[in-house]
Amino acid sequence: MIGSEDIVATIRMFQEENLDVRTVTLGVNIAGCVSADVSVFCDKIRQKIYRHAGGLVAACNRIADRYGIPIVNKRLAVSPIGSIAANLGHEGMIQIARALDEAAGEVRVDLIGGFSALVHKGATPAEQRLIEALPEALSLTRRVCASVNVASTKSGINMDALLKLGQVIKLAAELSADQGGFACAKLCVFANIPEDNPFMAGAYHGFGEPEAVINIGVSGPGVVKRAIERARQERPDLDLQMLASVIKHTSFRVTRVGELVGQEVAREIGAEFGVVDLSLAPTPKVGDSIGEILQAMGIEKVGAPGSTAAIALLNEAVKKGGLFASSSVGGLSGAFIPVAEDSTLAHAAEQGWLSLEKLEAMTSVCSLGLDMICIPGDTDAPTISALMADEMAIGMINHKTVATRLIPVPGKKVGDWVHWGGLFGSSPILDVRAGGASAAFVNLGGRIPAPLSSLRN
Repeated sequence: MIGSEDIVATIRMFQEENLDVRTVTLGVNIAGCVSADVSVFCDKIRQKIYRHAGGLVAACNRIADRYGIPIVNKRLAVSPIGSIAANLGHEGMIQIARALDEAAGEVRVDLIGGFSALVHKGATPAEQRLIEALPEALSLTRRVCASVNVASTKSGINMDALLKLGQVIKLAAELSADQGGFACAKLCVFANIPEDNPFMAGAYHGFGEPEAVINIGVSGPGVVKRAIERARQERPDLDLQMLASVIKHTSFRVTRVGELVGQEVAREIGAEFGVVDLSLAPTPKVGDSIGEILQAMGIEKVGAPGSTAAIALLNEAVKKGGLFASSSVGGLSGAFIPVAEDSTLAHAAEQGWLSLEKLEAMTSVCSLGLDMICIPGDTDAPTISALMADEMAIGMINHKTVATRLIPVPGKKVGDWVHWGGLFGSSPILDVRAGGASAAFVNLGGRIPAPLSSLRN
């Protein structure tokens, strides 16, 4: 049962400390919509989305009003198009992307994920065509998000796919140059992708999921920051173990209310309830930052020695508190460090405290990876592929989900800024040291074999 004292305390967090339900994401199985006629395929997708998601936004608004809880984003995730659209060519893929975009707009959701491919052990012709269509599909649509899983602990890293994706990201940036390469912000490249992630751009509806399912992303960096600040003021003897307990208790409260919202939305629209994703996802708003949490923990300059240990403590405490609160925890569940979406991280990068190398080290213990990283527009494709390969290796070896959103901003160089506004924020352009020195390695292609730890049967 959810205790009344936890509800009261958490409502205060919503009202005073930037806590919100960051996303209600409805996953919809569209595998049954497949047709050799792309027009029929698109019509069936629209009908399926209207049928399941037509009442989603209204239901979320009613529940937000009922409990006084802000629900920031309403989103959709569909079955991975690369896995179900075997008969589609390039133009067919673009038509599907447009249909998804139109359907998402019709039901008034913010974003739709699932223009995705699962190629960690090899790519089918359909998946290859989807990857080739990504630059055009992402630059022509407003709401469509894409993900490509190129690695897993069980299968290793598909370097051929990464080599291609380096070129795809370059082209996507060029096609959206008038928006600062924004198309790349809608593409996540994964290792060990989860099937129930509610956060974009990496959400898709997995094959083991129900026909329609609600997954919740609850976030509140500001709440954790204030809890840490209060604890340090009230407890002069506070040590790191006590600090972890403070974070766990805060995460517990947030998770209980997130599950309540998810169950209510699922009931109202006739879907099943899936998971609560515990991820602390920042926004550019001051007071809603992962960087500010690290500062509250005693890291004055984010990126300084100790930053990796601090984010490890934070990540594990969030997971432990959430798992105690619910048996329905999933998705990514931890702490995100997306530079462009966190004003404190962006400032640390501008000051030179937070480098690309330090970010990579921190991703080995946090929830996601090199997320919303802006790099010079003239960064070559093999270097982009190599950056992604480094991050995929961290996920593969450590049995964890990692992802990259790398954005080579056209016309920008190190020290320049790019501004998107809204939840996507702004960022300085980070230096990629020794760029261009990895081409010979990346061009070898093939597959990096799975680690010995993958043999667990």
